Amino acid sequence: MYIAIAGNIGSGKTTLTQMLTERYRAKAYLEEANNPYIGDFYEDMNRWAFNLQICFLGSRIQQTMDMLRESGSGYIFQDRTIYEDAHIFAGNLHEMGLMSGRDFETYMKLFRLFTTVIPQPDLLIYLKADVPTLIHQIHKRGREYEMNIDEDYLRRLNRKYNDWIDNYQGEVLVVDKNSEDFVEDASVFERICACVNERETKLAGYNPSLF
Repeated sequence: MYIAIAGNIGSGKTTLTQMLTERYRAKAYLEEANNPYIGDFYEDMNRWAFNLQICFLGSRIQQTMDMLRESGSGYIFQDRTIYEDAHIFAGNLHEMGLMSGRDFETYMKLFRLFTTVIPQPDLLIYLKADVPTLIHQIHKRGREYEMNIDEDYLRRLNRKYNDWIDNYQGEVLVVDKNSEDFVEDASVFERICACVNERETKLAGYNPSLF
């Protein structure tokens, strides 16, 4: 079962991915934390936007190929999807004028080519959070290159995330991080796990009336 965790910068994707991986003794695919362009990007977005996104895309393609080889071996949890890379982050950079039309079309050609051969998640867990919540979490985790992240940039990403989720063709579980803290409140995490279990049951074609 392929489950993806989606959300803006600072939403807690990696933490939830790790918690679910431990609960289900599963394979986790975490977002690349050592993208060599990310520090430069936050210093000069216009110069490094294309490089950053192409690097993330290549990493996600490799990750998904690894996932395909692992398919059939139980649960797989992925921290962010290739769809977010394209529709949220690259799309936003293009709209902001930080990625040229030529670069964006080159990026999207690669994205469209690859997404013809990869599966959609069986369940997408979206961690929804307002900008103040994101800023609090970003400061709490203390990554130096994120300390001066622009709030308007996060706000634009949030709008794109909400538009994407509203039009997403698939099974989605929305967790409101403004009021539902799965780290501090065990009941929230248990509810997420219950939804994962329910989705697995549906996919397996389980019918309680037969037992």
